Amino acid sequence: MIRTAIVAVFLTLYTLIVAPLPMLYALITGHVEPLFRAGLAGAYFSARLVGIKIKVEGREKVPPGTCLFLANHTSFVDPVPIVWAIHRRIAILLKRSLLSIPIVGWAFRIAKFVPVDRSNARSGIASAQLATARMKQGLSFLAYPEGTRSYDGRLLPFKKAIFAIAINARVPIVPLVLIGAQRIAPKGSLRISPGQVTVRFGDPIDASTYAITQRRELADRVRAAMAALLPPDQQPLKL
Repeated sequence: MIRTAIVAVFLTLYTLIVAPLPMLYALITGHVEPLFRAGLAGAYFSARLVGIKIKVEGREKVPPGTCLFLANHTSFVDPVPIVWAIHRRIAILLKRSLLSIPIVGWAFRIAKFVPVDRSNARSGIASAQLATARMKQGLSFLAYPEGTRSYDGRLLPFKKAIFAIAINARVPIVPLVLIGAQRIAPKGSLRISPGQVTVRFGDPIDASTYAITQRRELADRVRAAMAALLPPDQQPLKL
């Protein structure tokens, strides 16, 4: 738990000292890039501080322009290696409760992250519509189609709602996977262990060729692509 405490203390101090200026700049000018880069730098440094190394494979497969990045979800540290690997300005579909974190929640709002309340269907529809509108305006997004973290690192079944966003926004889906994150910070534990996380990108999939009634077929295709990127111990037991 010492590493977890180190990360908590560092990020708290970093947020209090560094975040206010780029947040103010973003509010005044509308330019979010400095805030996004400041947050990413702080998160990345905290990961390296506790011995987490990030390896990136296949980044050259990411097409230019707006994309929907879909990743597996195995630990609470997942966003750090993923966003570092993507290395471009994106927004994230995230749990609504995260917006209640002081300062950080405000930064998420300024950066146009979209909250999702999985217990409220009407709220979920509104979130999907907002994310679709922002993608049509050119903002790429990251989402976790499993909808929750995996306990053992194996790929879980996908929710199909996220695929409606890609189809309606007519953007390519970039499948990517995290390998090894479940051993660094497993679900159900706050302990952080040192180690390497590999972020592996797959070939983009054109969602614009699918109709909204085909979102299950698109989900199955993306899940198969992600499963093929994973090592045997993280592949789903049954596709």
